[in-house]
Amino acid sequence: MTAPITVVPMPRPAAPVPQGAGLTHRGRVRDRNEDSILTDPSGVLWAVADGMGGYGHGDVASDLVIDSLAALTDDTDPAAALIRHLALANDLVRARAAEVGQMGATVVAAIVQRAMAHVVWAGDCRAYLMRGGRLRLLTRDHSLVQDLIERGEITEAEAATHPESHVVTRAIGGTPSLEAESVSVPLLVGDRVLMCSDGLPRCVYDGTIAAILAQAATPSETCEALVREALEAGAPDNVSVIVIDMGQG
Repeated sequence: MTAPITVVPMPRPAAPVPQGAGLTHRGRVRDRNEDSILTDPSGVLWAVADGMGGYGHGDVASDLVIDSLAALTDDTDPAAALIRHLALANDLVRARAAEVGQMGATVVAAIVQRAMAHVVWAGDCRAYLMRGGRLRLLTRDHSLVQDLIERGEITEAEAATHPESHVVTRAIGGTPSLEAESVSVPLLVGDRVLMCSDGLPRCVYDGTIAAILAQAATPSETCEALVREALEAGAPDNVSVIVIDMGQG
């Protein structure tokens, strides 16, 4: 008769806990800030909306996007919930535009829970993942120059000075039916997520962004460092950043 065997299960590692901060600035050139950000003390819901200033009332459009996302409640499918609320924002922006004139906004939004980042975007706001000292772009710009790059018609270096580098191909309020894109990424303790309007990468190289994110600073301090770098580079556009750290649970 064999002796009973007692199996003691190994404790599962605690899921990483998100903690972050955000900062927005009008930059060096623009008269007003048409960006809006959403930061969540619980660490779950985050967003950057970039009002399309060339259309007028960009600050109204970005506020409508953030207000719509802020109304989001818990959902079993985070990406679908974000897309649904951005579609509602699309309707609100188009309805307001019919009253006051054309407007729009680009956006990147994320739900961070259960060690996953569910990211949804439309336009050229971006999300990056910093892991082990390496910076990875999670989003793909919905822009004319990005389409040209992917077709091999221009290089990335040429894109920076292209006369239509500001033209986006998707935006909140741009068309009756919103076409957003999404990605879900597993997160580890020590990861950093950066979300930003295009005002940051337009004047700060990815290598510099990575170097700032690699520093041992709090999310708030890192946001300040990123915005300061953009301002020192001239900041021709509004600049908005959110930094989310995945800490030990």
